[in-house]
Amino acid sequence: MSTLIPINILIGDRTYRIKTNPADEESIRGTLKVINDKIIEFKTQFAGKDMQDYIAMVLIWYATQAAGETQATPDQELLQALQKLEAQLDKVK
Repeated sequence: MSTLIPINILIGDRTYRIKTNPADEESIRGTLKVINDKIIEFKTQFAGKDMQDYIAMVLIWYATQAAGETQATPDQELLQALQKLEAQLDKVK
């Protein structure tokens, strides 16, 4: 079992100290970059809100993106299965 390492993360205007596996640190930092970039984007589009509003907007955006990715996978699998079936039917002709 690997040892957890402490890292400081910044979301919006707050710093948090969390512990994570060393292998996950790069992924966490990448996710934080996306989150903070989206906060800046929403600040530009919707001036006058407070940080909690921007974080809520990013949370909704991020959850919607994740849901879209998981929903696309079964459709792609179905499409691939149908293409294989079609190829097999073409061989029979």
